[in-house]
Amino acid sequence: MKLREYEAKNILKAAGIPVPAGFLIRSAEELTPRFGELGDAFVLKAQVDVGGRGKAGGILMAGRADGTKVAKELFGKQIKGLPVKEILAEQKLDIKHEYYLSITVDRSSKQPLILFTDAGGVEIEITAKEHPELIRKVTANPLLRDLPPFMIRELIGTAPKEIGPIISKLYRIFIEKDAILAEINPLVTTPGGVFAADAKIIVDDNALGRQGIAVNRDLSEREREAEKHGFSYVELDGKIGVIGNGAGLTMATLDLIEYYGGKAANFLDVGGGAESGRVENAIRLVSSVPGVEVVVVNLLGGITKCDEVAKGIIAAGVSQKVIVRLAGTNEAEGRKLLSEKGYEMLDTMDLVVKKAVGVTA
Repeated sequence: MKLREYEAKNILKAAGIPVPAGFLIRSAEELTPRFGELGDAFVLKAQVDVGGRGKAGGILMAGRADGTKVAKELFGKQIKGLPVKEILAEQKLDIKHEYYLSITVDRSSKQPLILFTDAGGVEIEITAKEHPELIRKVTANPLLRDLPPFMIRELIGTAPKEIGPIISKLYRIFIEKDAILAEINPLVTTPGGVFAADAKIIVDDNALGRQGIAVNRDLSEREREAEKHGFSYVELDGKIGVIGNGAGLTMATLDLIEYYGGKAANFLDVGGGAESGRVENAIRLVSSVPGVEVVVVNLLGGITKCDEVAKGIIAAGVSQKVIVRLAGTNEAEGRKLLSEKGYEMLDTMDLVVKKAVGVTA
């Protein structure tokens, strides 16, 4: 789950990493009596769960004369479709140089990967693509609680030595907070020292309970509903709803949809032994995804009984066309139930997918 900037900065501050003076507001009126904490010039940052806030108009400069007006303007905006309900007000820094620092997981080595470059800021993606040689990298054994000094020296090169302790502290945050990303971009030098001008922390979803986080804000309402029912569910952007049992079969269905020129709206694995009520909930969930025109149900009946699946499909009674491939236990009974209600049941996954792609063409 992505933490908001103010949440990430509170963690950095508690760990001893300098951050700009600032505070969170939930209305423009809260800003005026606290101007003295910010100085003559400050920055107002929308706290929304999307990237690219600056380019989307979610970060505005202000001062005492117009601060309240600018805050009202920002509260009235939507940033990439999300309303602004919280704003981080921060002192404006006199930035001399911007650096980039992040720690993530190297999937190949299964170790923390630390990245640092002198070319930080909003164009870091371009730097990584066009000048990867500018980014210094080291991997660390995850059993290490602290980074050895030689690693830090290798990372910072000729950058100010004050950055070294910040790297060490960010690494400790990464480990202790069960993070899959801890990023400071930009990490800036100013006449007053080094500061984390922005911060991003993403906590591993599997560790939310251990971190005391009760609700995963990254989940959509449908994803929360899927989690409640124990479905493996991922929302995509196509028109063909997909329900399968087993990750391999469901992924194969998505691949076949792509192969025939269609686009899946989701991935939903109901798991093994799905009874009628579970299938009914899955059908209703997938049919509620905006833009879904047809639902593909591709299930193999082992411990899952095909007649139970058929009952669930019929009970859901959704408006979209449902095209079914069932094979295995009680297949004949399932086929009979579906045919009596006018549902289309085909013999192979290939035929089902071709038919579904044709519906959305």
